[in-house]
Amino acid sequence: MTTSTVGEDADALTIGRRIRQLRTARGMTLDDLAAAVDRAPSQMSMIETGKREPKLTQLQAIARALGVTIDALLEGEPLDERSAIEIALERAMKGQTFRALGIEPFRIAKSLPTDALKAMLALHGEIDRLRDERAATPEEARRANVELRHLMRRQDNHFADLEAKAAEILAAVGHPGGPLTQRTASEIAAHLGFTLHYAPDLPQTTRSVADLANGRLYLSSRVPAKGDARTAVLQALSSRILGHAEPRSYAEFLRQRVETNYLTGALLIPEAHVVPALQDAKARRAISIEDLRDAYSVSYETAAHRFTNLATRHLDIPVHFLKVHESGTITKAYENDDVNFPTDRLGAIEGQMCCRRWTSRVVFDEDDRFNPYYQYTDTGNGTYWCTARVEASSEGLHSVSVGVRFDDTRWFVGRDTTHRGVSKHSVEVCCRRAPAELEGRWRENSWPNVKTPRTLLATLPTGSFPGVDTTDVYEFLEAHAPR
Repeated sequence: MTTSTVGEDADALTIGRRIRQLRTARGMTLDDLAAAVDRAPSQMSMIETGKREPKLTQLQAIARALGVTIDALLEGEPLDERSAIEIALERAMKGQTFRALGIEPFRIAKSLPTDALKAMLALHGEIDRLRDERAATPEEARRANVELRHLMRRQDNHFADLEAKAAEILAAVGHPGGPLTQRTASEIAAHLGFTLHYAPDLPQTTRSVADLANGRLYLSSRVPAKGDARTAVLQALSSRILGHAEPRSYAEFLRQRVETNYLTGALLIPEAHVVPALQDAKARRAISIEDLRDAYSVSYETAAHRFTNLATRHLDIPVHFLKVHESGTITKAYENDDVNFPTDRLGAIEGQMCCRRWTSRVVFDEDDRFNPYYQYTDTGNGTYWCTARVEASSEGLHSVSVGVRFDDTRWFVGRDTTHRGVSKHSVEVCCRRAPAELEGRWRENSWPNVKTPRTLLATLPTGSFPGVDTTDVYEFLEAHAPR
């Protein structure tokens, strides 16, 4: 404690409540105490409510007027439960949660029931808990992703309920099978009670925005050259078809995203229509992801994803799928064929560096981007065959590959490739460490300036829909809502 004001260990709110409790216990009014210490009642009120930090001389005068020692005023604990609750609520009102909700601090009147104060504190605590739960760290996100991949592996990446839902929707609009047209996508929207509206000012953090009050679905009028207008519509509608509610955790957010993408693929490539074609291709030993892509007019990635949904359940072929950024980072992965991909200590594949000798990395060095690239890769866990392509995205080039164990290669087009590689990523000298001669020449003579990922040290975006600026969304809807 200094000679002028109360020290850091004394809390102004606690001291103020202690003064008020001692005053009321002695039957003194605020005016009585103010007169005893020669201060205006308004000044005493600010001290009792913790809005003003009292000087030491003021505390001494107040202690004499109340007939206690100054130490009695500076005790850390409030006098009773009511005071403790009031102090806790006042502190909460000054915190981030109340500000984020737009609740202005208010005066806690004596007439306000203690139970009401307790309820407010309980709600405040629950809001804080939910915020902490949703503020997923990268580790929590990886853990949730690993659990989700385990679920997909147990089900062979096949979700029967989503297949049934897709069949129900397609039957409702009379889709006969084959490629799903943009008109059919609009008919699905109408079936679900939505009209489509294309806007040039769609919020940058969104792919679409649904106005549930007015049954309007907004999409960007600036469709990328290689984009698929159907996919944007179907992804937006899939959340409505599945009845998704506001996600309560990052794990639930990830699960909803997987379900949305799965249902979109099931609408674009219907199970009942494509399975006989795939079974026929297997019988002819002519399975081709390119043929699947062309038959349904979808992207290679969509065709590859859809094949992994159906291959194990309907063709009895275990598979793996990889999407790798041109930097070498794995961005998506699925496997049920015992392939041994690099993982972190949590078991997460996403975010790891793909072996430079694996098909997904080698394909970037190929000049021929028109034809698919095939490769056999020998690993410590057997030999795998993969087919891969490079596609452009807003974040740069990505390779998309589908692979199987050697014994299942006989069913695929491209099995006669002469491209071979050896990948032993679990051994450091495989590709993660430079050859000894090269390392000896340059290790002491180089210093790269690392391009650190922006999100390396940050937590993942918070909110019900991570990464979405809700203010932009609400302002957009307000501007475009029918009057």
